[in-house]
Amino acid sequence: MASEASCWTIISDDIGEIPSTQDLRSALQKGSDEVKIDTLRKIIVSTINGNPQPTLLMPIIQYVMPSRNKALKKLLHFYWEVCPKYDDNGKLRQEMILVVNAVRNDLQHPNEYIRGSTLRFLQKISKDAELLEPLIPTCRSCLEHRHSYVRKNAVFAVYTIYREFEHLIPDAPELIQTFLAAESDATCKRNAFVFLANCAMPRAVEYIMQVFDQIPSMDELLQMSIIEVIRLDCKTDTAHKARHILLISELLNASSHAVKYEAATTLTSLTQNPAAIKAAAACYINLVSKESDNNAKIIVLDRLDALRSRHGHVLDPMIMDILQLISSADLEVRRKALSIVLSLTSSRNVEDVVLFLKKQLQKTQDEQFEKAPEYRQLLIQSIHICAVKFSEIAATVVHALMDFLGDSNNPSALDVVAFVREVVEKFPKLRTTICEKLIQTLGEIKSGKVYRGILWILGEYAESVPEIQDTFQQVRKVLGEIPILASEQRLLDESGTEEEEKKDEVKAEPSKPRVLADGTYATETAFTSASAARLEAVKAAAKPPLRTLILGGDFFTGSVLSSALTKLVLRHSELSSDKKKDNSLKAEAMLIMVSIIRVGQSKFVTVPIDEDSSERIMNCIQTLSELEDKPIVHEIFLRDTKAAYSKMIHAQEQKAAEKKESETSKQVAVQVDDLLTFRQFSKKGAEDLVDDLEDVGRATGAGDVTEDFISNLSRISQLTGFSDPIYAEAYVKIHGFDILLANTLQNLCLDFATLGDLKLVERPTVYTIAPHSFQSIKATIKVSSTETGVIFGSILWEGPGMSEQCVILNDIHIDIMDYIKPAYCTEAQFRSMWTEFEWENRVNVTTVMSDPREYLRHVMKATNMSCLTPEGAISGECDFLSANMYARSLFGEDALANLSVERTDAGTIVGHVRIRSKTQGIALSLGDRITMAQKDNKPPV
Repeated sequence: MASEASCWTIISDDIGEIPSTQDLRSALQKGSDEVKIDTLRKIIVSTINGNPQPTLLMPIIQYVMPSRNKALKKLLHFYWEVCPKYDDNGKLRQEMILVVNAVRNDLQHPNEYIRGSTLRFLQKISKDAELLEPLIPTCRSCLEHRHSYVRKNAVFAVYTIYREFEHLIPDAPELIQTFLAAESDATCKRNAFVFLANCAMPRAVEYIMQVFDQIPSMDELLQMSIIEVIRLDCKTDTAHKARHILLISELLNASSHAVKYEAATTLTSLTQNPAAIKAAAACYINLVSKESDNNAKIIVLDRLDALRSRHGHVLDPMIMDILQLISSADLEVRRKALSIVLSLTSSRNVEDVVLFLKKQLQKTQDEQFEKAPEYRQLLIQSIHICAVKFSEIAATVVHALMDFLGDSNNPSALDVVAFVREVVEKFPKLRTTICEKLIQTLGEIKSGKVYRGILWILGEYAESVPEIQDTFQQVRKVLGEIPILASEQRLLDESGTEEEEKKDEVKAEPSKPRVLADGTYATETAFTSASAARLEAVKAAAKPPLRTLILGGDFFTGSVLSSALTKLVLRHSELSSDKKKDNSLKAEAMLIMVSIIRVGQSKFVTVPIDEDSSERIMNCIQTLSELEDKPIVHEIFLRDTKAAYSKMIHAQEQKAAEKKESETSKQVAVQVDDLLTFRQFSKKGAEDLVDDLEDVGRATGAGDVTEDFISNLSRISQLTGFSDPIYAEAYVKIHGFDILLANTLQNLCLDFATLGDLKLVERPTVYTIAPHSFQSIKATIKVSSTETGVIFGSILWEGPGMSEQCVILNDIHIDIMDYIKPAYCTEAQFRSMWTEFEWENRVNVTTVMSDPREYLRHVMKATNMSCLTPEGAISGECDFLSANMYARSLFGEDALANLSVERTDAGTIVGHVRIRSKTQGIALSLGDRITMAQKDNKPPV
């Protein structure tokens, strides 16, 4: 403790020019209390900023100390805390004797507020033994004061003095123990117990044993302190462990939520007994259900999840209790609770879990249900995970979920399509019934994306002749009359009346004045074409859903329809020997495709058909027209696309399994013949108990700090030039959420400033350094978000004749790559975030590389991002490459990227990288990183 610097109480104030010493002295002597308060505040700020003005100490004692103004007296305590108390020789200044005498008088003051405030002041000067020694008897007498405010501050005053200078109050433990036994105020008892816990642990444990039966009815603060003592006591070889566990178990039923939480956490660290684990888990569940703060709920659920990871089999019977927690209004709490439930789900309880989720899904149909669309999507995703994991319940849920394909909430319907697509691939026995249900559902679909998913499924998995014929029949219903263009033109012709048979008849509407940009008036006449009005009426008329999408410009769905019809025709030709029916289906499919292209080039669509969709549909027409001549194309349509999807599912499962394995790899099962683990001698990865002190260490990054001299040398930034009067250099070290900046300099005082979301926590100390010597200074920088920050500053020192000398430092750039780590997410999560994130940075590809995959690896290395696109999807020889990348920051921020490149005939790569994030800083910083990496063939170090 002796090496620690004092923690000053800082008063921030915007002061322009600090008045002279004479002006300050005059204000103290002649001013009113209000003037004295303002003057003393200026003196305190000046002292903290390095200008102590010791000549003002005596005027303050003369003119301020006698005042009875409480605000002034409080400011005086701040001043005594920061003012220079010792002379140049290190001896206590004579004036401080008067200060000590005044403090003693305040400790005997009849007003309890002044006494208590003065006792709090003693805690701030606890390192000055010469000041404290004369005040010890008065401080002790305050323990017997009638008012609890004085007594509770007196206990902590004794505590801080005893901790620093034990010889000043050698009998403090006995004194406080006697005080605790006789005290009745809850706060005073708690303060006294904290003293014993920190300075005399055996006495604190003895007190717990003495009042064992009364603890469950004690004050919340005292209960929290007792739990902390029990946790510390059980780390040693104690004979009271059994009674401690019994007491902690009783505190699980305390009225305070904080006590319940601490008791449950402590109980799981004291014993691994299944009954105790269940009791702690039940306490956590009770806290989540009764606590109103959503942040607190999430923290408790995190604890419950940690308990589940260590004792999952013990918590299995409680899965239905945890399910009740998803009734919370907050979506994040629901998501966390469902995550725990899915981790506990097994073949024994999966039916109950899915039944509960299906009931919740039905409730979301109610329009009054809060956040129904988001909750519905979460439930569908959870049921999806259960059904894929436990095949026995897939059949019972797939039909229930398909009722939501026509959901107006597009994400929910898309999740159902993804679920159905995966089920039909994994469970061949369900394909027939699923396809039948999908065919019946086609008329209820509203979204083009959902249509595309269903049409793809039917094209791949409608494997019987009746299914193919039913699909064609239903497609005709949702598409309407074909050819589309001819039927739409007929409707347009029929909509005209006899009076409107003249083409392009024009009706003029009344004119109206209009103000031009220069302020003058003009006459505007509106003209409407009768034929244009009829055309708009035809467009607005009610139409079948798939027809509506195509006329609305969704030709991507039209191309997927063409591909699906092509697959169905090819498969029908393989299954059926009826050539007449084959030709009929082929002709019908080709008519639909030609009809889509024709109407896409007409005036009836919102936007004309795009080149890609047109080319894709023409390929399908060409395939059907040359049915017998191109068997390799048939293989692509009927086999390769399904095989590609199967390969993609396998790759996703493999990645998810790798992620799960990496998360659980640190948890090693304890074998019977394993050696006992002593925490003091174990490596940082070994942890069997929940230890808050270790948690704090991990949170601050202390456990991850590794000193690497070579690494430090590679990070050195030169701050000044070799010809400057002072040479300085710096290197940056990342510690979790802390950045420590260490500088080797020569001579002086260092001043730093920051740019970006960086904040200087404390200003470096002023140094006086001999010539040719060195000084290392550490500056703590707080980082609040993931973006590249800049630290800049200057070195100041006094030159000859007290003149101020200055050297401006080079900028230090805090690299975003120190925060970014590769991560993994599913394709659905990537697409959802890609749609949601609003910041995008597009970087054009300029590189000398000729291999797209080599460039992808180069970008991944430069940005610390992982590739989500399966290896199989980017393998092989191709001049095109598109890949998705993903990373997360230390602050939990997501970074997405999509690389789309093409190799030209000249052998160069062209294309772009699109980066998306929730905040602008990440998108810009990663874009800059890629731009820098493109300048040479290796990422910048």
